[in-house]
Amino acid sequence: MWQLADKQLSSRLLIGSALYPSPQIMLDAIRASGAEVVTASLRRQQPQQQGGQDFWALLSSLKLNILPNTAGCHSVKEAINTALMARELFNTHWIKLEVIGDEYNLQPDPFGLLEATTELISQGFEVFPYCTDDLVLCEKLVEAGCRILMPWGAPIGTGKGLINPYALKTLRERLPNITLIVDAGIGAPSHATQAMELGYDAVLLNTAVANANHPVTMAEGFKHALLAGRLAYEAGVMHERDLAQPSTPVVGTPFWHQEK
Repeated sequence: MWQLADKQLSSRLLIGSALYPSPQIMLDAIRASGAEVVTASLRRQQPQQQGGQDFWALLSSLKLNILPNTAGCHSVKEAINTALMARELFNTHWIKLEVIGDEYNLQPDPFGLLEATTELISQGFEVFPYCTDDLVLCEKLVEAGCRILMPWGAPIGTGKGLINPYALKTLRERLPNITLIVDAGIGAPSHATQAMELGYDAVLLNTAVANANHPVTMAEGFKHALLAGRLAYEAGVMHERDLAQPSTPVVGTPFWHQEK
């Protein structure tokens, strides 16, 4: 078990609800992942719009924790208004905060993100900010009141994995008491394992599962990958060496000889 804000969870995988080939595959993949937190974008499909009610009913049927997000918001005002709607619709103070600053790589706007975070925390939200791996920005978000940070592994949807492991490792070392979740850029189960081996608390992903040839099977693969990475971190991953060392020591090795 681990603590995410005010919840006790078993799974360290958070999963998105977009891009799946069908609603049924979405449900099956989320169940196969073992995730207990599902993200949903208000901007992608409003409950008031046609078909929206059906989508929210599907998510509700999973009986999991919903983490609404402000995906697609490009201004502080837009992100705050979306968060306020989410709290009303989902009856939750959780919000995954996205304030996009660049259309090319969907990088968060650090200035807008910090401003929106400060305002939402003052209004009682538990903010999960989607940010870069910049240490100074992350420290400012913590100073604003964040208990959880979601630095990217790589730009959203690229599947490049952890493009700057050094920066992510530094965040983990400098912010030991903050819940850190790698969000965006994860493309393969091995990427998720690497994040967990660095000591991250969880991984959030969507595209890697939803766009797989077999989303349900891929979701199960990620489930096991996170478990392997966490166990490796807790056990202590061996340090790399420049020189080879025999796994079987030669000193004191018994040998046999045949008596005549």
